[in-house]
Amino acid sequence: MTPRPASRVAPGESAAAPAGPALRVLIAEDNYLVREGTRRLLEDSGEVEVVAAVGDAVALLTAVRQLQPDAVITDIRMPPGHGTEGIEAARTIRRDYPDVGVIVLSQHSDAAYATELFRDGTEGLGYLLKMSIADLDELLAALRSVVAGRSVVDPVVVQRLVDQRVKQGASPLQALAPREREVLREMAEGRTNAAIAGQLHLSESAIEKNVNAIFTKLGLGAEQGVSRRVAAVLAYLRAVPD
Repeated sequence: MTPRPASRVAPGESAAAPAGPALRVLIAEDNYLVREGTRRLLEDSGEVEVVAAVGDAVALLTAVRQLQPDAVITDIRMPPGHGTEGIEAARTIRRDYPDVGVIVLSQHSDAAYATELFRDGTEGLGYLLKMSIADLDELLAALRSVVAGRSVVDPVVVQRLVDQRVKQGASPLQALAPREREVLREMAEGRTNAAIAGQLHLSESAIEKNVNAIFTKLGLGAEQGVSRRVAAVLAYLRAVPD
């Protein structure tokens, strides 16, 4: 399975239709109305083929094995335990089927769930709040990002992760200037330098300087590729003790 090009859509922009065949997506959600609503939303876009829609974690893993989709969208809480089955399934899928991207949807902005999801790696994983599925462009952009091996985190969760670390006296994030923290949040949402420049109304060269400063202060200077930036930032945030 060959990953497709992906990019995070900045606010105010439209998600461009990708070249090539539609993304093959599997949905796992125990609420019938949410499951079928998500299916209809994606299929009506003309960019996604929903290969299956299931209601529990066991059926999810079975369907992934049988259908080998490009991406999975799964609820965080599902039968049988209504705990964190979605996160456990996502990590299993990424381990056993590394070409399959996974987006976990949650009603909770608790950063602990995101930390658990990314515990063993960040590539090809996304953590979004359920309210995000109402924005089709954002959902499609997130799907393309995880299929390409990138990471996506809901902005609300990113805010909580960063603020949580800043409050810790020993956190190196204390060394970041306010503007650098803003850029870090945008980076963790998957935006390119150009998209961050548009979002913050700064020049692209100014953003590049801030990015380089962030990498230097956080000891991430070796991670220069755009596709690795989110993984590097989240790996750092995850590694700082609570």
